[in-house]
Amino acid sequence: MASFASFVEISRYNLIPLSVTSLCGCPCRLLSNKTLIPTRRTPKLKLNFVFHGSKSVFRVRPTSIYVNRRLITAVARAEPESIDESNAEEEVDQGAVLPTTKDSFSELQHKSSQLRKRIVFGLGIGISVGGAVLAGGWVFTVALAAAVFLGAREYFELVRSRGITAGMTPPPRYVSRVCSVICAFMPILTLYFGNIDISVTSAAFVVATALLMQRGNPRFAQLSSTMFGLFYCGYLPCFWVKLRCGLAAPALNTRIGAGWPFLLGGQAHWTVGLVATLISVSSIIAADTYAFLGGKAIGKTPLTNISPKKTWEGAVVGLGGCIATSVVLSKIFSWPASLVSAIAFGFLNFFGSVFGDLTESMIKRDAGVKDSGSLIPGHGGMLDRVDSYIFTGALAYSFVKILLPLYGV
Repeated sequence: MASFASFVEISRYNLIPLSVTSLCGCPCRLLSNKTLIPTRRTPKLKLNFVFHGSKSVFRVRPTSIYVNRRLITAVARAEPESIDESNAEEEVDQGAVLPTTKDSFSELQHKSSQLRKRIVFGLGIGISVGGAVLAGGWVFTVALAAAVFLGAREYFELVRSRGITAGMTPPPRYVSRVCSVICAFMPILTLYFGNIDISVTSAAFVVATALLMQRGNPRFAQLSSTMFGLFYCGYLPCFWVKLRCGLAAPALNTRIGAGWPFLLGGQAHWTVGLVATLISVSSIIAADTYAFLGGKAIGKTPLTNISPKKTWEGAVVGLGGCIATSVVLSKIFSWPASLVSAIAFGFLNFFGSVFGDLTESMIKRDAGVKDSGSLIPGHGGMLDRVDSYIFTGALAYSFVKILLPLYGV
């Protein structure tokens, strides 16, 4: 702001009313247009104001005015307040804009970082899972057992969360840990024995006995949540071992198997179990991806209150993508030979993936959490990644074992 009012010359003249604007020294802001009429008269004065600014000099012609000393003092006091008020308003405006801009930029930067992490870790998980599926045997089983152990621990932590414990009594922590270990051993026992019905029943009996013999008052909620954890996190994933390693009949019509290196197993490596597992896993990935993109693009109708972000439009697009992936891969692997079988296989994979996803969403909703954990950056916990596969393995194995008794037909 330019400097002003270097000196004032006063001389006697006739008396006229004085307004505040005539005394304002700030060239860029007026104080008030109200005329102030003093009640006390003083001798006639002549004012000659000379303003010295940083860019130019303004001279005011002598004017006959009526001057009151108190009025001049009031104007001198009012002008800084006006200037301070203007600066305060500018600071408030800047304060209202800058944080919003910073918050928007920070939110955009956070979303971009999360997307990069999601893509990087998603590719890493996909390559690792693909390698384990191709390897089969103990490699696939041990990898599955590790995932089951981590998922079981997350499940029992959700059961002990504040949202669920508000309506039920959780199992003791030592029981949760023992159940997580039992779940991890189930896939290994499945590969070794081929059937774990007796093992699962024995484990459930031991856990139930431990709950009933605990100190205090045992609750049915403890027993039910524990038994469901053994079934959900341990028994159901074992069907993937049965599907991948149990169906050892060779897929003779698979063209890829004909050119597969002998050191890696040759054509005998490509079994019905391997082909069915690859098609099932790929169909689930396609279902999740197409459902997400379809829901973002055209999703309007909520699918269920359990997961408000899921829509019927996204589900239809996901179903189409899942069936299309199943049909295309069936042509590549020449299994199953029938188009109807390929469509039915894709439908079962989609149904199992949606059911597993909604089941885990229901558990998280009761627990009052968004993710089951923070193990995988950009993805959440282990259960958040494998929820679509938990029920699908049982459906895929039943489809191949019962509906297609003759492999490859």
